[in-house]
Amino acid sequence: MHPKNIHNAPYDFNALCATHPILSTYVFKNSYGIKSIDFANNEAVLHLNKAILKHHYRIMDWNIPNGYLCPPIPGRADYIHHIAELIGDTDIKIPLRGLDIGTGANCIYTILGAQIYDWNMVGADIDHVSIESARANVNATPDLQSKVAIRYQVDNAQIFKGIIDAQEYYHFTMCNPPFHASKEMATKGTLRKLKNLKSSKSLELNFGGQANELWCNGGEALFIKRMIKESIAFKTQVGWFTSLVSKKENLAKIYKQLDKLKGVHKTIAMTQGNKQSRFVAWRFE
Repeated sequence: MHPKNIHNAPYDFNALCATHPILSTYVFKNSYGIKSIDFANNEAVLHLNKAILKHHYRIMDWNIPNGYLCPPIPGRADYIHHIAELIGDTDIKIPLRGLDIGTGANCIYTILGAQIYDWNMVGADIDHVSIESARANVNATPDLQSKVAIRYQVDNAQIFKGIIDAQEYYHFTMCNPPFHASKEMATKGTLRKLKNLKSSKSLELNFGGQANELWCNGGEALFIKRMIKESIAFKTQVGWFTSLVSKKENLAKIYKQLDKLKGVHKTIAMTQGNKQSRFVAWRFE
């Protein structure tokens, strides 16, 4: 992980349980004698996240509706730290402003950006339930209320239009796009995860997710290409546009779109354990 990511070390379950005692209900010693939880148990993962957010990020409470994505926080924090490096956070003397496209019910990137780097964050989404949940998560911690705004995207055909106001400037935008092209593909992906965890539990666990969170027509490649095309209209209002790319094979299509539109771009690699990830950043000179 990024050198500044506090999650480079294993979870300190003693400290986490002291901060959020209910987590201790789900903690056990595995066959190696190491404390852990059952990561296929949605309640266990939810309370792990609550404990992490309380203990490390000063979040008073955090919840998500049933069936919505419960994010792994260490990897989400990694994206935040890499963006800070990309935009040169320490070299900018004014408050930085970031936009999270598809903030989701968990609102995790907006929360982490505000709490780790004291950025002013805007989270946008097309889903009513996600918006209500994100606002509730922000309102639960008074310190977030002055730094975070949640905006509803009324037109699901648009990404930035209707969210970025005419006089606003953002140092960066970020996005974790829906990466499957169909519900069937999303279900297969979930089954693979459950198999890797050797779990027979139902699909609606910590790998839950709504349609707009998991899939869209054309998958992540088409979504990011749409985002790139629309971003030209906001090139003077954003320092860096960024998006996660889960599938390495989609990079060629994304680069082709950026080169066609004469965008300056770079790809930042991220590693979380055995998982290789990346995000593409671009702007227009």
